[in-house]
Amino acid sequence: MVERGDEAPLLRWAEGPAVSPPLAPDPQAGGRGWGGGGGGRAAAEPPRRREPEELGPSQVLLQPGRLELGDVEEDQVVAVFVVTFDPRSGNMVEWCLPQDIDLEGVEFKSMASGSHKIQSDFIYFRKGPFFGLACFANMPVESELERGARMKSVGILSPSYTLLYRYMHFLENQVRHQLEMPGHYSHLAAFYEDKKGVLHAGPGSGGSLPPVYWLPSIHRYMYPEMKITHPAGCMSQFIKFFGEQILILWKFALLRKRILIFSPPPVGVVCYRVYCCCCLANVSLPGIGGTVPESKPFFYVNVADIQSLEVEVSYVACTTEKIFEEKRELYDVYVDNQNVKTHHDHLQPLLKINSADREKYRRLNEQRQMLLYSQEVEEDYNPCEEDLFVLFFLEQNNRIFQTLLEVSASQDKTLTAEHARGMGLDPQGDRSFLMDLLEAYGIDVMLVIDNPCCP
Repeated sequence: MVERGDEAPLLRWAEGPAVSPPLAPDPQAGGRGWGGGGGGRAAAEPPRRREPEELGPSQVLLQPGRLELGDVEEDQVVAVFVVTFDPRSGNMVEWCLPQDIDLEGVEFKSMASGSHKIQSDFIYFRKGPFFGLACFANMPVESELERGARMKSVGILSPSYTLLYRYMHFLENQVRHQLEMPGHYSHLAAFYEDKKGVLHAGPGSGGSLPPVYWLPSIHRYMYPEMKITHPAGCMSQFIKFFGEQILILWKFALLRKRILIFSPPPVGVVCYRVYCCCCLANVSLPGIGGTVPESKPFFYVNVADIQSLEVEVSYVACTTEKIFEEKRELYDVYVDNQNVKTHHDHLQPLLKINSADREKYRRLNEQRQMLLYSQEVEEDYNPCEEDLFVLFFLEQNNRIFQTLLEVSASQDKTLTAEHARGMGLDPQGDRSFLMDLLEAYGIDVMLVIDNPCCP
């Protein structure tokens, strides 16, 4: 029973049937029945803990940020579109609303390279100042013109990805509808009219994005102003997938490195890994992070994004295109399946798991087992596994920066091996990481930990 928390509902969904059955509109929703999976729930209502088999693909990521308790964020869908694969022309946008919106490149973002090999997928992506969610499906047809397969994606764009999860079921039902009845867009048009947002034109509205504050989702009774959720089972699957290497990713995320994750389709679950990787770098201390670049989740990227990635100094993204591995100027860290690597010589020491890393991983698993046991014996025990993981790294990060700030405010500004151990770091194994951290965050201390490689 304890191991039920480790089942992978997200992975099972990604590898399962193309589209789930249609959902009947909620008569109580008052015209809000377009979105599946909890779209009508009030934001201030405490969530109940549900078993893994109850959780579907609509329990997906929300954008970390600050929301006041009781606020309900308004729906803002700025575009809805249908993308199709034409055997002669390739990927193309066949329909969209509004008709004058710039969707250049969306035909490739919403239908990942290699998707022809799978039945279904869902994809998070970024398009200029917007975030997108698209559901893809592939249906065999008896048509020589379509070469035996009809492939489409139905997606939406929004200024944030906070509420995109609400429309997962709607989008997957609509892509099935488009496959079976091509050219019928009335449901999508009605959806857009109901959900369309008003864009406020202003300086930088064409390209620059508002800051994405990577605050934790943590149980809302502990921090009610951080009323955020994430994919059910997302963080636990993320850490089980990478094992001890989660500590390597944690260090690179905290240093705001450019992290690119490669995986063949389906890409939906890999988009979750992008989100989880960003969550490893949460810090809640005031005054931390002002000198480092914003951590940007780009989610799925392809060759059409190369130009935009060239100017980014920090991001986390995923791709299905192997050619990115050769373009080393675009990334600092490349993750291929469970293999984390970097081509930068000065970052090589960070790839090694040290004794402090193993101790952190042991404590993380120990806390996780204690939580699972508590949930087993106390039916009304609310904190979930995801909250534990996010809080674990938040506390670790806060402890590091609290120590560094205290040392920088002291008279001699000397950081010793004892300080490193107090931060949960290995004085020797994490020396390079500490030096990079001090430089990245502009913290003025003197590191007096001897380098074992030097006489």
